[in-house]
Amino acid sequence: MYPVDGSVFHGFCSEISFEFDLDEGRSLLFRYARDRREMVDKTAQRVQKMFSGVARHYDRLNHLLSLNTDRYWRWKTVRQVPPRHGPVLDVCAGTGDLALGYFRYTEGTLDIYAADFCHEMLEIGKEKSGKAGALQCMRFIEADAERLPFPDNTFELVSVAFGLRNIADTERGLREMTRVCQSGGKIAVLEFSMPRFPLLKKMYAFYFQRVLPYIGQKLSRSSQEAYHYLPESVLEFPEGEQLAQLMRHCDLVDVHWNRMTAGVVTLYSATKP
Repeated sequence: MYPVDGSVFHGFCSEISFEFDLDEGRSLLFRYARDRREMVDKTAQRVQKMFSGVARHYDRLNHLLSLNTDRYWRWKTVRQVPPRHGPVLDVCAGTGDLALGYFRYTEGTLDIYAADFCHEMLEIGKEKSGKAGALQCMRFIEADAERLPFPDNTFELVSVAFGLRNIADTERGLREMTRVCQSGGKIAVLEFSMPRFPLLKKMYAFYFQRVLPYIGQKLSRSSQEAYHYLPESVLEFPEGEQLAQLMRHCDLVDVHWNRMTAGVVTLYSATKP
């Protein structure tokens, strides 16, 4: 419970800590704190090299390891956080699946931008958009999510699917998404999470930490252990109210989240005031 006198509240847990001043009605500090000091290596060079190495296998393995449920998650995102007039920006876009989802939903009537700093992933995205007849309204931009090459207040909707946790500085990535979003525009974040039901959580954790990395590494032949990185990065990343609080700290309002598929993924949406 929050202290009734409005003093600074300190919350601590094993993965995250934050403090905020209730008198000011906004977060003053939000930072990650880990019990152990060994953080997951999310340096730009490592992440870029890792995704470059699995680019050709990326889509096939996503569909296989999620039993094709990843298609539904993106389909649901597009419909729960739809654009009205555009333009739309998808950051950490990878091979462009979510951006293509927005293209199909808008039937090519809006400009869609897909930004990622992995050249190999973007090239595959361009191939897919060409086959979908989307090249006229889709643009692929090689860019770092922490330094987006767009002016302030450019996009009506800024989205990210399974990429926010890969940004070395999560807060900076969210602030960049907020900066380029128009006032009144939407931010959509689709990210992995853990189920809440204890038995299901235990079963999923075994699959996620043991089975998925083994299959992913064998089929992708990744030298960067990309599919060991996946569960590590998910388990250390904030979810639910923790991530919602960080989004509020980045000056977003009307933050909501919705767990899907028994809590395996969570969709967050927010508005830039």
